[in-house]
Amino acid sequence: MSLFKARDWWSAGLGEGEEFDQGCLCVGDVDNSGTGHDKVVVGSYMGMLRIFSPHANKSSEGVPVEAQLLEVQLHNAIIQVEVGKFVSCSELLHLAVLHPRKLSVYSVSGTAGNVEHGDQYQLKLVYEHNLQRTACNMTYGTFGGVTGHHSLCIQSMDGMLMFFEQDSYSFGRFLPGFLLPGPLVYNPRTDSFLTVSSARQLESYKYETLAVATEAESRQDPDLPLKTGGKRLTPDWTFVLGEQALDLSLPSFSHSSSSIFVLGERNLYCLRDNGQIRFMKKLEFNPSCFLPYTSVTDGTTNLLLGNHTNMMLVYQDVTLKWAAQLPFVPVAVRVGNFPELKGVVISLSSGGHLLCSYMGTDPSFFSTPKVDAREADYEQVDAEMKKLQKFIREATRTQDILPKTDAEEDLVVTAGVCSNMDSQSQALIQDIDGMPVPSVTVQVKVKASCVVHSSKLTVSIQPPLAITQDQFVLEPMGVGSSTVVAFSAFLNGRYPPADLTGDITVSYSSPTELNPKGVPRVLQSKFSLPLALVCVQSSPAKTTKFKITVDTNQPPVDLNSIFPEFSAKSEDKDGNSLAFQFLSGAKVTVLASKTSQRYRIQSDSFEDMWLVVKELVQRFDRNFSKLGVKDFKKSFSGPLPLQEYFLSVDHHFQLRVSAQQYQDLLSERAVQFRAIQRRLLTRFKDKTPAPLQNLDTLLDATYSQVMALAEAAEENRALLEEAFVRLRSATHLLVLLLSLWQGLTPDQTAILEATLLPLLQDTPQLGWEESCDAAVSHLLRTCLSRSPKDQATSLAQAGGPVLGLPKDTARLKKHITLLCDRIGKGGRLTLASEANVQVPIQVQNLAAPGGVEPIAEVAGDGEELELPQEMTKFIKKKQPSKKVKKEKKEVSKETSEASVKEEVEGAEEPVKEPKKEKKEKKESKKESSKEPKEEAKKESKKDSSSSKEKKESSKEKKEKDKDKEGKEASKESGDKKVSKKVSVKVKEKKKEPEAGDG
Repeated sequence: MSLFKARDWWSAGLGEGEEFDQGCLCVGDVDNSGTGHDKVVVGSYMGMLRIFSPHANKSSEGVPVEAQLLEVQLHNAIIQVEVGKFVSCSELLHLAVLHPRKLSVYSVSGTAGNVEHGDQYQLKLVYEHNLQRTACNMTYGTFGGVTGHHSLCIQSMDGMLMFFEQDSYSFGRFLPGFLLPGPLVYNPRTDSFLTVSSARQLESYKYETLAVATEAESRQDPDLPLKTGGKRLTPDWTFVLGEQALDLSLPSFSHSSSSIFVLGERNLYCLRDNGQIRFMKKLEFNPSCFLPYTSVTDGTTNLLLGNHTNMMLVYQDVTLKWAAQLPFVPVAVRVGNFPELKGVVISLSSGGHLLCSYMGTDPSFFSTPKVDAREADYEQVDAEMKKLQKFIREATRTQDILPKTDAEEDLVVTAGVCSNMDSQSQALIQDIDGMPVPSVTVQVKVKASCVVHSSKLTVSIQPPLAITQDQFVLEPMGVGSSTVVAFSAFLNGRYPPADLTGDITVSYSSPTELNPKGVPRVLQSKFSLPLALVCVQSSPAKTTKFKITVDTNQPPVDLNSIFPEFSAKSEDKDGNSLAFQFLSGAKVTVLASKTSQRYRIQSDSFEDMWLVVKELVQRFDRNFSKLGVKDFKKSFSGPLPLQEYFLSVDHHFQLRVSAQQYQDLLSERAVQFRAIQRRLLTRFKDKTPAPLQNLDTLLDATYSQVMALAEAAEENRALLEEAFVRLRSATHLLVLLLSLWQGLTPDQTAILEATLLPLLQDTPQLGWEESCDAAVSHLLRTCLSRSPKDQATSLAQAGGPVLGLPKDTARLKKHITLLCDRIGKGGRLTLASEANVQVPIQVQNLAAPGGVEPIAEVAGDGEELELPQEMTKFIKKKQPSKKVKKEKKEVSKETSEASVKEEVEGAEEPVKEPKKEKKEKKESKKESSKEPKEEAKKESKKDSSSSKEKKESSKEKKEKDKDKEGKEASKESGDKKVSKKVSVKVKEKKKEPEAGDG
């Protein structure tokens, strides 16, 4: 807004963490020096009182020490400071400080110092008044026309005006109809007090009216008759503002321009002393403070006005004369005269930035130096660049504040899992269904290459697996020393785990010269447990519920060589079949085809197949890499087992719903139990005992219900943990099958796994269903969207709703099905496409909140929905029926929800017709060519044929259709008959599934 900035003449930062407000700043010759130069007095809400005598000091930076005359810590917060003649029989100026419950008047005196120590200033308490009510603000003046000294008036938070004449209390009056305190000021010209009430009106009370009004012993209802003598207090005049006032001011520099200025939240008012308005200025910003400071011409007033955009504006009545930029939002502004400069603008921020500035600009003597127009010597520049890079490398290498970034790590962690099970199992559960539970020993070796202190080793493993010890405190290690710790892992639950890997975290401190205690660092490592820990070899099963087939491009291998630890007890010596019996789960059978290159994994439990399929795929990779086969490929050709997967999803969701219901019932019973306890306690404390009225029986019954519900909730929690582990296994298996089905890269598989498994464990606040739905929806909106325009639209939208437990899993299952369908059609799983997509111009306007729908599949208009060229071949081509023609107007007004149903169903059940493929491609080209023409119409102002067809009459359509038939006849060598409503076909085909859904 402004081309100029306020010129910084002197500034100071007042403390740290202190707060300031409107009344915390005043200006005056508080030390009575007689020179006429002002001092700046600042008080903070933290009780710190400071007095400054600013002067220009350009040689030193920061706050000059000589400028601060006094700094005193008072015991109470400082609400307001004022300078005036507050002591009787004295013409000297004194300082009045208003605290929440106290009014103090001080004298500031200075004595000349010796040598270079400077002058010394002292603050002496003259008198103080303890207030019975909490103060809000105060004003001073010559009340009642008394000259020679000033009286004080304090407004309390409950609407009482307390009057003080020097060191004595005069009287107090309650303002009528008071609710909240407003600004208060005294008008010496009419001997009246002005304030803004909660009714948002300016009220004027004469001092004489206040003096003879009812004594304010307590607040009285204005409708009741007066209890004591005196008159009811009424305002002299009122003026309706219609908004709350921020400040009042009465400039007294010229009697000819006697005005009352009121600063509102959106307007500036100027009134005469009798309450008639002179002018009003509507502000285009939020003001923070103002100050009428001078009158240049007769009848006008200049004022400073600060706002919340860090601006200081200078107005002459309603005309803006100057605008200056400030480095902060001012909460108080004053004008002072100092020895070097007069008319300095003093502003204060709420954070304690005190600035003395002046308006105007300083001339700039900087001139742009001439640049030699010589060519750059690239060899010299390259040599200088290499030299600087060398300096940077040396600086980072020799920096000793942090540990040196060497290629060798301070610690090397190596985890080794024993190949054989422990001779004596360390498992807490010794047998499950008659089968012994084994344990395996894991040894972790920590080797140090430097001095290491405070080392701690933590092992974490996924349930239901458990370990004998999960935390180890290591001894301090020197250079080259090593430490070995061992622990045993075993199965500690009656269901198979979802992951056999564990994490090792070592935290330690590496000391340096500048930091002897050491800099904390963390090192992580992983280990994998054997499959034999959770299953044993068994006889193959012939009939099972779930089957998965994995194809390879290599001849079938002997399963006994792939799983040597399970081959000793195998009954099949040919190696064509192998069965795994989980200790706490179902039996999983692996069959190798003798003739083809296929392997079948089958079981009665869908989730239990995960560990076997994962182990089989990993061992195939290791086996063929050892044989030197570089082109080994594995794939999955069968349909995705989504229905089997959704059974695990529904089971987990039902347990979550049950947990919420148990929680609600427990809350109700607990409230009932406490209510009965209170009643019983009241009966027992009563001196005259009354019958219990079966309250004890009700208490026992409620207690039994609470205990039963708690046990049921605990059992449900255990079932929920098991269901989540099984859901993780099923999700891992689905991700693996998807990667084998489409040949996904490891990066794409990692993105898919992070999408379908966003959580490692469920919490009552955030569960798997809502997290997975949000992640899948994000992929469908971004890298798996139907077109770049949909992707750009989704990137420009605002965030979605807050995650919470859904009502059912229908939406989630529909999104997962759509995700698999789009991946099967060649969708790319990548995060880089989000940054590379170009947002069209028409989509950039949708970036405002509420501009787009939360999910990109939801189209805004069912009629104007764009179809990508590659999607038109999936649209079922039919002649529009009469029913559709009649209901054309009704279908065009359908909501976007119907278009979503069509889009999802169109993605799930694509219909391909080879016979009509050529015609549909031509139609799709025509339809797709219309859209860029409509966009080009705005830029080049060219008329497109498609936009005119909607507005022309039926006769004009027939003429254009004939022209189109001639063009199409030349393009289509064999077709002579062309439909006259080609442009309507695609739209009506899109709407047919909607009519079917409805």
